Amino acid sequence: MLTNLEIEELKAFACETRKNILKMVHNAKSGHPGGSLSGADILAVLYNKCLNIPCDWDKNPNFAKRDRFILSKGHASPLLYSVLAQKGFFPAEDLMTFRLFGSKLQGHPCKKALNGIETSTGSLGQGLSIACGIALGLKLNNNPANVIVYTGDGELQEGSCWEAFMQAAHRNLNNLIAIIDRNRLQIDGCTEDVMAIDNLHDKLKAFNWDVIEINGHDYTQIYEAVEKAKKALHPCAIIAHTIKGKGCSFMENQASWHGKAPDNKELEQALKELGE
Repeated sequence: MLTNLEIEELKAFACETRKNILKMVHNAKSGHPGGSLSGADILAVLYNKCLNIPCDWDKNPNFAKRDRFILSKGHASPLLYSVLAQKGFFPAEDLMTFRLFGSKLQGHPCKKALNGIETSTGSLGQGLSIACGIALGLKLNNNPANVIVYTGDGELQEGSCWEAFMQAAHRNLNNLIAIIDRNRLQIDGCTEDVMAIDNLHDKLKAFNWDVIEINGHDYTQIYEAVEKAKKALHPCAIIAHTIKGKGCSFMENQASWHGKAPDNKELEQALKELGE
C-alpha cells in the first residue's frame, strides 16, 4: 500500500516526466507525445517502487540480478528517456538532444547508446518475444529477476505478440509481466476500428495468462497490480486503461497526437496545464 506522501512524490515525478516529453518532442519538432504521456504514471511507479534496476548499470555488483524492462512500443522513447534521466542514468540536459543528429537519444531506444536500455526496440510486435527469451534464460540460470515488457494496445494487432503469449504460457514464464497501455488509440484511429482486440481480458485468459485490469493513472492500483504479478504462478498481463495524451487537455483522447510535435503556443499551453 502506498502512503499519501509516496503518491504525491509519484505525481510530481510523473508530472516532470510529462513536461520533459513535451519539451523534447517540441525541440526536435518530431516524436510521439500521445502514447508517451499515457504511460508516465505507470513508469513512475515502476522505476520508483517496483523495479530493481541500478542507475550505475553494469558497474553495479548486482547487475546480473537486475529486473529487465523492455519498452516494446519503442516510439514512446521520450517517456523512457525522461524517466531514466530523472533516475540518474544520464544527465538531464541530454534530453534536449532527443532526435538530433548524433544524439544518443534516438527516436527509438538503442541498447548500444545508453545505459538503462535493455534492448533496442521500435519494430512493433517484437518486444514480447524478446522478453520471453530473456525470461526463459533467467529461469534456466535460476536468476530471480523479473522481466517487464510495456506494450501498446495497437501493437497487439501483430501476430507475433500472440505467438509470444502462447510461448510464455507453454514455458510457464511466471517471471514475465506484460503491461498493456490500453489507451484504445493508434496512429490511424481507434484500435477497435482499425482491428478490434477486445475482449482483450478473455483473449489473454484463453492463452493461459493471469490477467489484472487497472486504471493506468491510479498509482496505488499500478503498484498493487505489479506486486501481485510478481507473485503469480503464471505469466501475468496487466491491462492498464489509460488516456492517450494524458495531462494535456487538447491532446487527450486524440489520435492525431500519436506522432505530432506541439508548436510554441501548444507547448506553452500544455506546460501551463502541468503547472509550469
